Amino acid sequence: MNFVCPRCQASLIQIAPDQLRCGNDALTFFQVDGIWRFLLPERESHYQRFIADYETVRRSEGRFSTDDSFYRALPFKDLSGRFAEDWKIRAASYRALLKLLGAKSNVLDMGAGNGWLSNRLSAGGHRVCAVDLLVNAEDGLGAWKYYETEFTAIQAEFVHLPIPSAAMDAVVFNASFHYSENYEMTLAESLRTLQPNGWVIIMDSPVYRYAASGEQMVAERKAAFISRFGFASDSVKSENYLTLQRIDELGVMLGIRWQRIRPYYGLRWVVRPLWAGMRGRREPADFGLWVGTRG
Repeated sequence: MNFVCPRCQASLIQIAPDQLRCGNDALTFFQVDGIWRFLLPERESHYQRFIADYETVRRSEGRFSTDDSFYRALPFKDLSGRFAEDWKIRAASYRALLKLLGAKSNVLDMGAGNGWLSNRLSAGGHRVCAVDLLVNAEDGLGAWKYYETEFTAIQAEFVHLPIPSAAMDAVVFNASFHYSENYEMTLAESLRTLQPNGWVIIMDSPVYRYAASGEQMVAERKAAFISRFGFASDSVKSENYLTLQRIDELGVMLGIRWQRIRPYYGLRWVVRPLWAGMRGRREPADFGLWVGTRG
């Protein structure tokens, strides 16, 4: 991958094997512990609290392991036994994703986390860049070391990517799009990196029919975090969820034609809306894949 400056998109000059420099902005970017650090200096402080809170929550929940095999088994097995249902959803979504991608595609894994998706796609012959804010070796990009495949690990934010224009075949938001602070800017930056016939894929982000249901989910989550951790984990004002109307609006605004794909997660997931209605609860989130192409 020939990187560009995440601020101005100018080509970068390689001044050392692990150093790239932008002549326009006088910025130097480093590869540290196998991860290219492209988070802009003025954005590091913006995300500092979010990263600290997120890592605290994930570690407390036990979303990591000291065993390499834990990472290599994902998403088909959760060897920790703690989040088997979550990984069942991820596995079904991953199978649906594979049916979309052609052979040896260039893929951006956005919100890559521990890199499980990048690992699987790389093993299948795809050329993958894993993008995330977290660089720790438990639940962030530093987990690349547990895999036997090769992919490029990049610390960057969704709206300032070091990826050349029209370089990618697919941009996959891996259960991460709802963390975006601005959906329009995030999708516009993704479209910039895509080839004309490329796909932007929102995978496993919560979608509701009604915005009120999403707002109730956010309130419930904040209350739970404050009770358990002492903070609301909302230092970055993410949009947190999608609605069907919001997806349609984004499509019209950015010229994206959406296709909805619903993997089968099991009978329990099919009857969830019915049970929620019978018990007077808010509608449960829908997941799956939203596949966007330029309309």
